[in-house]
Amino acid sequence: MDKQALVKKWTPSPLTLILLGLIAWLWFRPPADVSDDNRSIPAWQVTLPDGRLLSSDALKGKVVLVNFWATWCPYCRKEKPVIDTFWKETRGRGFEVISISVDDSPETIAAWMKDKGYRFMAAPTNASVVAAFGNVSSVPTSFILDADGHIRHKVAGQLHAARLEKLVIPLLKVPAP
Repeated sequence: MDKQALVKKWTPSPLTLILLGLIAWLWFRPPADVSDDNRSIPAWQVTLPDGRLLSSDALKGKVVLVNFWATWCPYCRKEKPVIDTFWKETRGRGFEVISISVDDSPETIAAWMKDKGYRFMAAPTNASVVAAFGNVSSVPTSFILDADGHIRHKVAGQLHAARLEKLVIPLLKVPAP
């Protein structure tokens, strides 16, 4: 087989290139279903890996991202640096993050968070969380709570910076510096 025939044989068709581009786009920015809501939820609490209890009442007055995840989830791994950066930029304005693992032990969560250098709170799920948010089985899934503790948005899918800004910034009461 001559060189020209070999090149022609291995040159992808335009349809193949389009499909590869679509796959790459979905991998780096998968679609997410964002729903608007304004409903109250029952009180909930989690035990942080260091043994401290964190209750929903302790978070009142803050806009809170409740992010359901798992250490094995590739989309969760991709969104964590975005969440961390956004949290660092907005926590002074009343924004807080609690990442709730759907299936990891407190020891695994603590080790993973320390290894990655994330400082926002993370904890395993429990019955009170399931009662408040439902049985979240698809990760990543996030809930954005307003300062009164009401669910304002549910995001079923990966978070990215623009989505966080669009959904969180309007809920923050403290103006940007």
